[in-house]
Amino acid sequence: MENDQSREPTGQERARTVRDAFGVGCAVGLSGFAFGVTAVANGLSVPQTCALSLLVFTGASQFALVGALAGGGNPFTAAAGAFFLGVRNCFYGLRLSTLLRLPGRVRPLAAHWVIDETAVVALAQPGRRLARLGFAVTGLTLYLGWNLTTLLGALGAGSLGDPGAWGLDAAGPAVFLALLAPMLRTGTERATAALAVVLALGCLPLLPSGVPVLVAALAAPLVLAVPAGRPAAGEAAR
Repeated sequence: MENDQSREPTGQERARTVRDAFGVGCAVGLSGFAFGVTAVANGLSVPQTCALSLLVFTGASQFALVGALAGGGNPFTAAAGAFFLGVRNCFYGLRLSTLLRLPGRVRPLAAHWVIDETAVVALAQPGRRLARLGFAVTGLTLYLGWNLTTLLGALGAGSLGDPGAWGLDAAGPAVFLALLAPMLRTGTERATAALAVVLALGCLPLLPSGVPVLVAALAAPLVLAVPAGRPAAGEAAR
């Protein structure tokens, strides 16, 4: 296994990894525009908006912080919610640290790029060298694209008006769905995702903000509690 992890990848494998990583970075980086518009439209200044993208660089936490502030939440409570949402990156880091095995001097910098997209691309690679390449290309492309489009969105927020009228408030969830969809490969995974959507949408008009997401998490144990179908007697005999 170690030999497979550290083997020298072919040029075709490198090209494929760079292509996929660059595509993910560019596609997701464009959603920074939606964050820039949303943040400024909800009261943040352009420097504050850009600082969040530069220093926080985890889209879900950034959208959560802005959404909580827009809803009249306390800044400290909003920041705490965004922080706990970003804690998931720590679990990505635990897995990536054993896969990438980066030198100690670059780990603090690499940690800033441990997010959903870089983790997905790196973990999808067949070996350590390709995982490092995918992680680096995705991180660099996404970081530059996200921050550039955040600035453009923040500067253009005044001329666009209400972000909801343009559908920009849906950019964050759309990105996560795009990343999640290819990972739903089995019937159980697809059933869990479908049930989670039904639970969340059903509870949305009935429960306070944030609670429908927690209810949707019940989809996994509910699906797993359903026993798998047993083969018919004739099939069992064959």
